Amino acid sequence: MPEVNVEINGRKYRMACEEGQEPHLLGLATRFNQHIDSFKGTFGEIGDDRLTVMAGIAVLDELAEAERKIAALEHDVASLT
Repeated sequence: MPEVNVEINGRKYRMACEEGQEPHLLGLATRFNQHIDSFKGTFGEIGDDRLTVMAGIAVLDELAEAERKIAALEHDVASLT
């Protein structure tokens, strides 16, 4: 199983992934780190754990919004058929 080194909030983490998923995992880590950097810029140094939790919640909020939009689109498609 391949391993990838990602950097989150200045710390490096070695993570395993499936063959061929290395670029995807690196991209996800980059996006997650961007959330942390954004919160650092807004709130300053408020602690690593707090920054990580806030970034995780922000990502889940984006996911929930995307799921809501998908459900609405599925409803629209079902109405049209």
